[in-house]
Amino acid sequence: MTEVIKHQKTVPKTSQVQSLSRALLLLECLADSDIGLSLTEVAASLSLAPSTTHRLLNSLRSHEFVDVDEGLWSIGVNAFAIGNAYLKKRDVVAQSRPFMKRLVAETGETSNLAILEQDRVVYVGQVESPQTMRMVVSLGSSSPLHASGVGKALLAVLPLPEAMALIQDTDMVAYTPNTLTELVRLEQELQLIKHQGYSLDDEEQFEGLRCIAANIYNEYGEAVAAISISGPAVRVKRERLPQLSELVMAAAREVTQAMGGKAP
Repeated sequence: MTEVIKHQKTVPKTSQVQSLSRALLLLECLADSDIGLSLTEVAASLSLAPSTTHRLLNSLRSHEFVDVDEGLWSIGVNAFAIGNAYLKKRDVVAQSRPFMKRLVAETGETSNLAILEQDRVVYVGQVESPQTMRMVVSLGSSSPLHASGVGKALLAVLPLPEAMALIQDTDMVAYTPNTLTELVRLEQELQLIKHQGYSLDDEEQFEGLRCIAANIYNEYGEAVAAISISGPAVRVKRERLPQLSELVMAAAREVTQAMGGKAP
């Protein structure tokens, strides 16, 4: 056992990277085949020794990334699951965009689309406001769950223990005087959001910025993304919140319907 551990620690990083690269090329090779490939065919296609190819295939098979049937290797269920997850994200972005454009036209504010990734929300879509002073984020950037409209919206529909566990894995940093930094207050806020159907970031992440968000659901009634509008508090005034929240919730409902989804 000790010898194995020592051997693992001395494997050069370049060798590990090479193995990963070969494994990815192997998956691409199998993905191009409709009926599967034999060990000899895979090895020849990648210009690898059969022994190396067999070792890679067995490693991928142990994680269900490839499968073998009567000597023919093909893509496994986990490779499909990962590819399907990517397609789902692409689908929600494409389906949401027309409604995000409409939200911008209706409200004059920037519309964002975000998804839950572990203990944060990641922005995957945006249509900018035409206003000179507007909210802009970089696609791929993230926001804290407890201090963003999209984050609180997505948290609110999770089972409460799961939502609290996610929050406890993070520091509830106070970004502004309005940031919720106590679990009890956040729990109350999440219950309100679940009841009313939308969340409000009331200058909780950035002073002078408000955000209203609502969830988009898949066919199983699971929230797959949150759509929002964000703008300066001087324009997103409190008296406009009822009207703006209705527009955001309407957009979320229509994207959900366009995707064949349903609210829980």
